[in-house]
Amino acid sequence: MSPYNDSGYDDDVNPFSDTAVRTGQGRSNYGGGAFYMTSVPPANSRLAPLPPEPYDRGATIDIPLDSAQDLQAKEKELKAREADLKRREQELKRREEAIARAGVLMEEKNWPPFLPIIHHDITNEIPIHLQKMLYIAFTTWLGLAACLVWNFVAVTVNWMKGGDPVIWFLALIYCITGVPGAYVLWYRPVYRAMRTDSALKFGWFFLFYTIHIGFCVFASVAPPIIFKGKSLTGILPAIDVLTDNAFVAMFYFIGFGFFAIESLISIWVIQQIYMYFRGTGKAAEMKREAAAKTMMAL
Repeated sequence: MSPYNDSGYDDDVNPFSDTAVRTGQGRSNYGGGAFYMTSVPPANSRLAPLPPEPYDRGATIDIPLDSAQDLQAKEKELKAREADLKRREQELKRREEAIARAGVLMEEKNWPPFLPIIHHDITNEIPIHLQKMLYIAFTTWLGLAACLVWNFVAVTVNWMKGGDPVIWFLALIYCITGVPGAYVLWYRPVYRAMRTDSALKFGWFFLFYTIHIGFCVFASVAPPIIFKGKSLTGILPAIDVLTDNAFVAMFYFIGFGFFAIESLISIWVIQQIYMYFRGTGKAAEMKREAAAKTMMAL
């Protein structure tokens, strides 16, 4: 024992000389406080291994594979579809070529936008120097529709106030036949004439547009010589109705104004288109075409 040790413990004592410490069995005779390990696992201890998972070498994975016959059948089906698509494509191409050779234009209906019934695309199909004239011609077609619709309304009011029912049926006929007739007879020809620069279509337009102007002028006056009485809202029927019913006469005077404005604008349109027609030499071309057709007929 050291003479300087007053703790009462012997420094020469070896704690590892205790058999319990070396073998890890039992409890040591020496206390070491809270940080002293009272039990040491044996040196030859180890974790037990996990049990091996079962494995069957004879097990097979069932992967569905098409048989050779199924693959051949699918291949034949694909080839048949491809041949059918090629046949349809060639047929469509032949039709388009035949239509192009015949001079027929494929027109997609796009106007009015909410219910397309006609083809109308001035911005993309008409030369820019002709667009203004064609827009105004289109305005006269819409104006004619407005005139005929208002004429039908005015005549309907007159009929409800005790007028002749015959004039109502005539006004209905004007409204139903006038708008589509004007489109087919003169607006579509002038549209195609400006698009394709066709002298023949210009001539067709001039013929029927002149009839259109004559009808508008006649309707704005409406003399009772051809049409039945007050079936048109001209100035003469308006004055005649004024003596009987001022309310009905108001409708007739408005109709007279519509037909008068339509007549003036239509006269300006045919004048402008005719000046363009003469200035580009289309008049002489149309005469040559007419002479050539006459010679062929002989």
